[in-house]
Amino acid sequence: MDAADRVESLAASRPRYPSATRARGRRGAIWLAVLQVALTAGAIAMVIPFAWMVSTSLKQYQDVFAYPPIWIPNPVLWSNYTYAITEISFGSLYLNSLKISILVTLGQLFTCSLAGYTFARLRFPGRNAIFLAYIGTMMIPGQVTMIPVFLVMRTLGLLNTHASVIIPALASPFGTCLFRQFYLTMPAELEDAAKIDGSSYFGIYRRIFLPLSKPALATVGVFTFLGSWNDFLWPLIMLQDKGQMTIPVGLAEFRNEMYNTAQWQYIMAGSVISILPILVIFFFAQRLFVRGIALSGIKG
Repeated sequence: MDAADRVESLAASRPRYPSATRARGRRGAIWLAVLQVALTAGAIAMVIPFAWMVSTSLKQYQDVFAYPPIWIPNPVLWSNYTYAITEISFGSLYLNSLKISILVTLGQLFTCSLAGYTFARLRFPGRNAIFLAYIGTMMIPGQVTMIPVFLVMRTLGLLNTHASVIIPALASPFGTCLFRQFYLTMPAELEDAAKIDGSSYFGIYRRIFLPLSKPALATVGVFTFLGSWNDFLWPLIMLQDKGQMTIPVGLAEFRNEMYNTAQWQYIMAGSVISILPILVIFFFAQRLFVRGIALSGIKG
């Protein structure tokens, strides 16, 4: 018997366990079904508040807190949106929120990407200690630094201006950490080739690393825009003039003005309008957003 025959005979005599394979397949299918059910339930739980908000924005006043809840309004009152837009002055609120959110987002994209590149690719004494100290500031509650920052803004004469909201938000430890993790995954050969060509560190950042950072830029951009657009407490403290207010502060002011009548259908209509820019931005950036989240956690 030659070697090939011996191999065939051994393979034929090897015991097989089809029942065990089928059992593992059934267990895998059961876990997959359980996971899908759990994810579906979680998605429904997330969607229900938004569905209630949209439904309420189209209802009559007497149907808002009806029991059992009325999910499909009858009649559908699109005039609630017209009333909310005219009474809340959404034009100025939108412009203020867009101005602040866009400037904060652009500022953080620049500072965080530059700092992330510095901590990831440059070598200097105390780099890791400085990075850990900077990241450690994330554990300090915002309420602790609120009064000192307010005093600084007052000393600079920036109270009741958009600059008082924009300047304190131009840097972010979270964004710096995310960019650093992303840049650590990039091959060193790109940097070495640029150095051989005589490029400076800032030139390497601007010509090589920044153009390749679209996923990280989209991720930090979405997080930053979302946080700035929904920020309520700091603009409430710094902006007293109605012409300077952002959408969250304007909606709260509108609710306070109508508190005695509790016209929640108008408030919900304003809330629906306020989330439209966030939905549009996430719709166009979701592919890069998910990719940036995945790539930024590859290497620590």
